[in-house]
Amino acid sequence: KNRKQVKKSKSGGFESLGLIPYVYNGVKKKGYRVPTPIQRKTMPLILGGCDVVAMARTGSGKTAAFLIPMLQKLQQHIPQAGVRALILSPTRDLALQTFKFTKELGRFTDIRASLLVGGDSMESQFEELAQNPDCIIATPGRLMHHLEEVDDMSLRTVEYVVFDEADCLFSMGFAEQLNKILLQLSENRQTLLFSATLPSALAEFAKAGLRDPQLVRLDLETKISPDLKLTFLTLRQEEKYAALLYLIREHISSDQQTLVFVSTKYHVEFLHTLLKEDGILASVCYGDMDHDARKIHVSQFRARKTMLLVVTDVAARGIDIPLLDNVVNFDFPCKPKLFVHRVGRAARAGRTGTAFSFVASEDMPYLLDLHLFLSKPVRPAPTEEDFLSDSDGVMKKVNQAISNGETVYGRLPQRVIDLLSDRVREIIDSSAELNALLKPSLKAFSLYVKTKAKPSRESTRRAKDLPREGLHPIFRDVLGGDELTALAFSERLKAFRPKQTILEAEGVAAKSGKQQWVDVMKLKRAVHENVIDKVREKHAKDVVVVCRRLILDKEPEFGSSRKRVASVSGSKRKAGVFKDDEYFISSVPTNQHFEAGLSVRANAGFESNRYDPAVLDLNADNSEGLQKQKSSYHWDKRSKKYVKLNNGERVTASGKVRS
Repeated sequence: KNRKQVKKSKSGGFESLGLIPYVYNGVKKKGYRVPTPIQRKTMPLILGGCDVVAMARTGSGKTAAFLIPMLQKLQQHIPQAGVRALILSPTRDLALQTFKFTKELGRFTDIRASLLVGGDSMESQFEELAQNPDCIIATPGRLMHHLEEVDDMSLRTVEYVVFDEADCLFSMGFAEQLNKILLQLSENRQTLLFSATLPSALAEFAKAGLRDPQLVRLDLETKISPDLKLTFLTLRQEEKYAALLYLIREHISSDQQTLVFVSTKYHVEFLHTLLKEDGILASVCYGDMDHDARKIHVSQFRARKTMLLVVTDVAARGIDIPLLDNVVNFDFPCKPKLFVHRVGRAARAGRTGTAFSFVASEDMPYLLDLHLFLSKPVRPAPTEEDFLSDSDGVMKKVNQAISNGETVYGRLPQRVIDLLSDRVREIIDSSAELNALLKPSLKAFSLYVKTKAKPSRESTRRAKDLPREGLHPIFRDVLGGDELTALAFSERLKAFRPKQTILEAEGVAAKSGKQQWVDVMKLKRAVHENVIDKVREKHAKDVVVVCRRLILDKEPEFGSSRKRVASVSGSKRKAGVFKDDEYFISSVPTNQHFEAGLSVRANAGFESNRYDPAVLDLNADNSEGLQKQKSSYHWDKRSKKYVKLNNGERVTASGKVRS
């Protein structure tokens, strides 16, 4: 019997945590049998007295992960001990939910909890505080109000502090209040920080307010699931709405749930109205959306009443949709880790999924940065001329490249997109609501472009040398032979260069009076024909070199590729590089692009970077947030460069940065 009990206690259930009977009975009464992954990872650390930074999505059981150790630590009500635990929540609803959960788990203990949130009367909360509660569950604003109103209220006795949904606390502007609350707490407290994501401001706060914290991550992997199919579609900015309608109508099945990521809340409202006008039901979610409306829209999507959810990065932070089929990046993410954060929601738990990404011409450097981060080669889709000349051979090569893990990007069928663009224009012209939403969305997008992170210089340079891409392979079955021929002809027409200049054409047409222009151009051609041919040959060689590098995904170690091409095609013969790859140690690490994608700041120096792989700054989705992000950089006259202002720092009138 004793052996069975020992075996049971080591089974990984709540029995192995050594909880007191009152707390254990409350857990069992609640119906919990086995801890969730976040509970299994964090609770032993919390019970051991460590400070913890835990990252997990909403619905993963993180509330119980900090409430059960809190009840175990407090054990019973002590009237003269004062407040011993403090839980801070960003919203009134979340604080109320945590308060109810505390009552349910601690039903067999005599621990008293008090709820301090806005909207309730101060007098009733004064009465609760007079009864010496062991635990306070509060929103930062109301707690600061009580600390200012009540002279003898102190938080020095608090030994257990929890910041629940800490990223929301910071995004809602509570950073200054949280720092003031930290100053009123004792030094020997245990601090826990639970969050869905880890912005850089929150990482700075964790470094300042926690003592040697343990980082527990259950949010996402740094690599993409092999079951997720990546599709990159190149198009113009104004064609995105037509492309989204085409994907929803033709390529995404009606029984598949799709998440659409856009840049700002104005685009969410515009897309929602546009889809509604076109007869497509969609749910929406953005940062400062009304809480009840947000809850209704998300619950409709969860219940599969709507199959489309249009969100911003800020709004999608806490949403967990377990059975998601597709993700559409309407606006391409500016950071590789943000791309992984978005598309990691699909193809979970052995399921397959697809991530469609719209790539405008200005987004090409971000696409190259992403593939350097993922260590995957990228190549353009074969052109229509190649496909018509040898369709079977080209498709065989493309399928082989995709099976080898390479990414192929290509265009959408132009004829279909043109027809749908006309349809979108008709819908916008006929709707007063869409006309009213169009201008704010355009203004918000221009502000978003100004505030988003810039791509690397090397990727920007490489993007200019990329060859022309053809139709994406997923659309080959849609088009017939005649349409492919028409597309090939139109593409050739775009690249057409007349043999005669305008002077020669007009001279030949006039036949008299302008013959001297024709003679001048003939003389010029005779002199410069060789130079023109050399330039064209060099340009063709450059295109071949760029294609090879894209396919092989090799970056030059020193200098740029133009210098390398020039050294090969120049008149002087250069000495060859004799390098033994087995023994050569490069000055650049092999995983430099992966590390650069994970870094918090480019000039972070040699400070503690334990949080850097977990840090993820999301772009704001409204105009106020975008303006704040824009103003978080300050021009330093001494160093003659822009310096990022960290949390709590401000610029004085003299231009100095004060914290």
